[in-house]
Amino acid sequence: MMEQVRCEHLLIFGSFMVAAWFIVIYFLPRMLLIVFKRAILVKGFGDGPIPINTLYTQPQASFADPLHASSSPLMTTGVNRDTLITIGWLDLRKGPQILHVPDTAGRYYSVQFTDPSKNINFAYVGKRTTGSEAGDYLISGPGWKGAVQQETTKISSPNNSVLVIGRVLVGSDSDLASAHGLAKQIQLSPLAPPSGTRRKRS
Repeated sequence: MMEQVRCEHLLIFGSFMVAAWFIVIYFLPRMLLIVFKRAILVKGFGDGPIPINTLYTQPQASFADPLHASSSPLMTTGVNRDTLITIGWLDLRKGPQILHVPDTAGRYYSVQFTDPSKNINFAYVGKRTTGSEAGDYLISGPGWKGAVQQETTKISSPNNSVLVIGRVLVGSDSDLASAHGLAKQIQLSPLAPPSGTRRKRS
């Protein structure tokens, strides 16, 4: 009888641990991204909120001395000493955004696109995937069927919300200004309406 009760308790405990592990694995990354989104859009990097569909580049002073020059925990958590960070949150419900990247002349850089609903990186732009030449990339939400210009590469997002994180390699302290100048050239802009289409006025 005691053995049967003990086995039942073990089965209940095992089922509970499996369920708890599933909840942690499935929901925790999504919860962290929600918190990260609020931190970006509400607090930013210490210079105020970062608007939707806007990229913000880590200041040089913050990179040089992240523990003292930045007032934002976003700049002091998981700090690295190799790459400058550019970050933003996209909302593609009103239409695509155009990402422009500069010619980095062989310097390492990357721009990752994350679907926050599944915590999956669905696309990368950068030296290892698309090269280090200048380029334009159209980021569209699900179901968008518009035309793409000849010199522009389309990136289809599975979600209208997208976390964008860019990184530009900093070779040394003396290289910081050059790397920052390149990082600032990673920019977003809304897709222009077709020629002859009038913009709606508010």
